[in-house]
Amino acid sequence: MSQLDLPDGVNVLGPVDDAGAQILSREACAFVADLVRTFRARVTERLEAREARRGQKLRFLDETKSVRDGDWKVAPLPKALLDRRVEITGPVDRKMIINALNSGANCFMADFEDSNSPTWENCLAGQVNLRDAAARTITFHDPRKGKDYALNDEVATLLVRPRGWHLFERHFLVDGEPAPAGIWDFGFYFFHSAKTLLASGAGPYFYLPKMESHLEARLWNDVFLRAQEKLGVEPGTIKATVLIETLPAAFEMDEILYELRQHSAGLNCGRWDYIFSYIKVNANDPERVCPDRGQVGMTQPFMDAYTTLVIQTCHRRGVHAMGGMAAQIPIKNDEKANAEAIEKVRRDKQREVQKGHDGTWVAHPGLVAIAKEIFDEHMPGANQIDKTVDAKVTEADLVRAPDGTRSVEALRHNIRVGVQYIEAWLRGNGCVPLYHLMEDAATAEISRTQIWQWLKHGAVLDDGEPVTKERVRAALEAEMDVIREEIGGERFQQGAFDEAKELFFEVATSEQLIEFLTLPAYERIVTSDARG
Repeated sequence: MSQLDLPDGVNVLGPVDDAGAQILSREACAFVADLVRTFRARVTERLEAREARRGQKLRFLDETKSVRDGDWKVAPLPKALLDRRVEITGPVDRKMIINALNSGANCFMADFEDSNSPTWENCLAGQVNLRDAAARTITFHDPRKGKDYALNDEVATLLVRPRGWHLFERHFLVDGEPAPAGIWDFGFYFFHSAKTLLASGAGPYFYLPKMESHLEARLWNDVFLRAQEKLGVEPGTIKATVLIETLPAAFEMDEILYELRQHSAGLNCGRWDYIFSYIKVNANDPERVCPDRGQVGMTQPFMDAYTTLVIQTCHRRGVHAMGGMAAQIPIKNDEKANAEAIEKVRRDKQREVQKGHDGTWVAHPGLVAIAKEIFDEHMPGANQIDKTVDAKVTEADLVRAPDGTRSVEALRHNIRVGVQYIEAWLRGNGCVPLYHLMEDAATAEISRTQIWQWLKHGAVLDDGEPVTKERVRAALEAEMDVIREEIGGERFQQGAFDEAKELFFEVATSEQLIEFLTLPAYERIVTSDARG
């Protein structure tokens, strides 16, 4: 392990190898510490404002009507971000970064957030990997396969998603307090790679997750301004796409773009987290108890209204409206099932491009060509920002209750997916293939909040019986046997399934709905790191 030369007030609590020590240089730590000291109090203020807003009726804000009615546009986009028809996403794993950049996608979003388990090792190594990717020196040797990986001559444009405001990096203290994780992720990447990217004709481009208000966007904008000033980079160089993946944010789309207008690269329909947020916001509303999560698709009226408003808002402001994730992955050794999965992707992407989206997401390199083919057919230009949407989306449209049924099988499936995802996350893997889908934390959040909501309201399933805490416990025990049979006894014994089972039960049945399952899960990671 390396010895660090840290500035006053900065403490690093995790182990650091030689490559990590380069990331945690005295200059880089001072830069990040300045951002933390400048903005940490405002992060806390925004989180307190979220809490104060809980239970209030969501509405389009009277106080920002002039912004919604105003005739303004965001700043022009750089050439590297004009054509984003297919974007691939994944965690900041070294091999995955190389494969994603080489995938043929227009852009790659490297993710510190929902598809990354935020162990100290993962986050620090991710910074090393992204620095090398920006410099185009990244390579990887897989000793198990005996295979070497390196970048092609042509690669995707790199974007980075830092963690959300609700998360803190407990291994990096500034004046004795953990740094906001989003500032940590953003700051070290920006410090080490911004000028390198600009020299190559690209730039420091980001995705911003889980915001709930335009004041949270204003906070990010101020972070960008200070970071650019401290590093001597022209204001407006940073470009950021905001994921509209919380129900409150859907009521402030214009305002979010306005706050970031100097740095905006548009909005994205983070559909899975949006479903999670819809359930969470309406968790106590007996009129909005959701059906099986498999029935809450993009054609549900509240989901269609949300995507319509994203496209309408972005195109009016001269910027991209990005579509959502196709979570399917190619299915080997089952030609029929694979064909059905590919057809689902085709229908989804065709719906998006014809509706007016300027690009879309895929989770697997094998889907890049399929998505690109569909967007090429229906969107011959770099984007379709000039396509107008005249539909009127109301407050009621955004919160309309979804139709559907509630089944025993969905209860069981929620348990199997939630437990297996949490188990992998606790072991350091946040991007998990489950039942032919590439899952991240949003899926586990939907799974456990759906059960919580059903339990809260005693929802009756298709067997005529209500959901109770005893029923959830019995189903959980039964599904553990199913998981053991599916993955094998040895793998089950070697895993963290007992811990995952109890954590899932906790976050699915707690008296008060826990805001994010990653909060108690992160406590377990920190405890494990301390023991290790």
